[in-house]
Amino acid sequence: MIAHAKARYLRVPPRKAQQVIDLIRGKDVVTSLSILTHVNKRSTEYISKLLTSAISNAKKKGLSEDQLFISKIVADPGPMWKRFRAASFGRATPILKRTTHLTIELDLKVK
Repeated sequence: MIAHAKARYLRVPPRKAQQVIDLIRGKDVVTSLSILTHVNKRSTEYISKLLTSAISNAKKKGLSEDQLFISKIVADPGPMWKRFRAASFGRATPILKRTTHLTIELDLKVK
């Protein structure tokens, strides 16, 4: 691991973030950023922002974008916001608003 970045308590379910993460896992940084710009999902905003943060962390160590690829990217579940909604016959049904913890690790490409 050369550089990493974490984002916690993101308001997107981990299952929906996982759909986007599977598209860019193992790819180099430049192509993954271009993939994220063309995917029409809300979690791409969070993931691309976190990826640029990991890239800037690697640049502080003197590396360029061309040398990096995504070695590990994980969407772990965070705590759930518990809300209630009115239902028929005076009942209340629970609503679970899920959160996500994202982790990205970058590593050097092997030539």
